[in-house]
Order: sequence, then structure tokens, then C-alpha cells
Amino acid sequence: MTLTIAGLTVRAAAAGDADAVFGLLGQLSQSYAPERNAFDVTFESFVADDSYASLLVAEDADGVVRGYALTTVTRLLYTNGNSAQLQELVVDADVQGNGIGSALLEATERECMSHGVRQLTVPSRRAAGFYERLGYRSTADFLKRTFE
Repeated sequence: MTLTIAGLTVRAAAAGDADAVFGLLGQLSQSYAPERNAFDVTFESFVADDSYASLLVAEDADGVVRGYALTTVTRLLYTNGNSAQLQELVVDADVQGNGIGSALLEATERECMSHGVRQLTVPSRRAAGFYERLGYRSTADFLKRTFE
């Protein structure tokens, strides 16, 4: 799937996007320090379609990757089918506010609908207002426990 909006192209990530996505990963959060070896293994599995996930990138008219969205899909009992969760959405800080996040989310939603996904959830600590402006509503608190 490819979506083009005002000079921005959102498409499935390819192997050649690894460096750009890894560079954006550091802007996501301070919870984890990105480790390139672990990133490479996971990125390759998403690009090779070895997992039930969607990894989309947004590139500008010059072909520079400016953001990405990673969504995982699983079957749940209570949704009577597939449920998706937007795990990561990152837009380069230098170009935030230019519609790139909205374009990535729109493409993610289209991808989900084309695969029969019944709901898309978005955990967000800092960007709830962004998602609410696009029609999402808060329905739960997400709690996390990490394992070393």
C-alpha cells in the first residue's frame, strides 16, 4: 500500500530504510536505549513479513524518510477477530506539525481495515491530544512492567 499526500509518500518499509528508521527511533522515548543489533533482527523480520505487523515509512519529495509507524496485529477473543495496536509512531522533530503523523496514522488505519482489523488501539503518554483530534478516545489506562 502506498499513500501520497502533498509531496509525502507513505509506504511499506523496505530493507534500505533501516538506517533512517533507526535514526528516528532515538526520538521515540528515553525508556530504552536503542541497540542496533537487536533493532536489525526485529526490523528484518518486519520487512520480510515474518510477523503479523505493519511497518510504514513516510518519505518527503526528496526521498528522505521523515517518520515511521509500527503496528502489531493479533487475534483477540473479545473483538471477534483481529485487533491492532500502534506500537510506535515517530515523526522527525524537525518536521513535526506538517501532517506527517496524520498521514502515517491514516495509512495505518487503511492497512488495518484492509486486513479485517476490528479495532486499533494507541497507547500514548505524551501525544493523547494528537490522537483525540483524529477521533480516538481514551478507554483504558496502560500499565507496564519491564523485565531485565
